[in-house]
Amino acid sequence: MVDRGTVLGMLDEWGATTIPHPGGTLFDHLVRTEAILTSWRASHELALAGLCHAAYGTDGFAPALLSLEERPVLVELIGRGAEALVYRYASCDRGYLSRQLGGQGEVRFRDRFEPTTIELSPASLTGFMELTFANELDVVRHNAAFAAREGPRLAEVFRRCRGLVTASAYAAFEGLFESTSS
Repeated sequence: MVDRGTVLGMLDEWGATTIPHPGGTLFDHLVRTEAILTSWRASHELALAGLCHAAYGTDGFAPALLSLEERPVLVELIGRGAEALVYRYASCDRGYLSRQLGGQGEVRFRDRFEPTTIELSPASLTGFMELTFANELDVVRHNAAFAAREGPRLAEVFRRCRGLVTASAYAAFEGLFESTSS
């Protein structure tokens, strides 16, 4: 079993407590994202991925705690499965993916680090979208300027994802967006 305290210590050592992020520091955001996923009863692996999801930066947040060459370090810390989820989250070409959500047929995933495009299995897509919901809902909840600027676009994308996430994730989206739009 992965020791959460060790993971938190490494995130601090890698500088997450000093990197500004909407709503506080990157460390604060990572911990809150993990807590959201845990509250939705996500798997331990997905919650760990939530705790480390920005380790390599993301399409929407450039600062990285580790380089891609350091992937073995994160594998050692959180396990191969959780690290694979972190890599997928970091490597996602979000614009390419979001245009496909809610449409007919398979969803294709384009890796922004490698010139590859793959089909995501339903389980992989659900895990990815759960992490996406947790990440974005945390930022909306903790940064009013982000919520005003990006909230309408996120709401439109997330409404198309009803069948791609758990009922808990979708209810959290509806609850937050109902409260922020009133």
